[in-house]
Amino acid sequence: MAGEIDDALERGGRAHVTKPPPKTAPAQIRLLLRAEKGSTKAVARRLGISQRQVERYLAGTAKHPRPALRRALEREVAKAWQPRVRQRARKNAAARTGITIETRARFGYSAPVGTTDDPRMRRLTVHLPPEYARRLFDAARAGAEDAQLRGIVAEGLRDIYFRDGGHRAAALDVSLTDIDYFDVSF
Repeated sequence: MAGEIDDALERGGRAHVTKPPPKTAPAQIRLLLRAEKGSTKAVARRLGISQRQVERYLAGTAKHPRPALRRALEREVAKAWQPRVRQRARKNAAARTGITIETRARFGYSAPVGTTDDPRMRRLTVHLPPEYARRLFDAARAGAEDAQLRGIVAEGLRDIYFRDGGHRAAALDVSLTDIDYFDVSF
């Protein structure tokens, strides 16, 4: 099940596509068919329709999908469009450039006695180095739960933003609890 962070990673990858995806329903179905290695059953499962309906679009007897199918087609085509381009961008971010996270979320703190630990809503835009990008991409590819992805992001924000790379607040621990919005660019 995808969460906010997984969705943001997917959107960040889509920013690197070089051509627009197919617009017509039959062309979108053909793209998904190639992505599923020719299995109309897998395409039907992915879209939430019958295998026979997929075959109708391939044969050209059906051309105009209903709104729910149109949304499913757009979502799935965006996931399947130019996978090598998006993978190259992820590799570059994990090896060289890192990722930039923009979020408005509630951060919880645990710190030494005498400091506040009240969770606060903050809006942050922070560039995380490649090692955090690599960990985040690897965990997402392995199918990690949203809580694990939040932990990696919280650790990166803690080290880079809150601890300022080890220059302050060495005992501060940060948790990412309530996400209002989350966006990633790489």
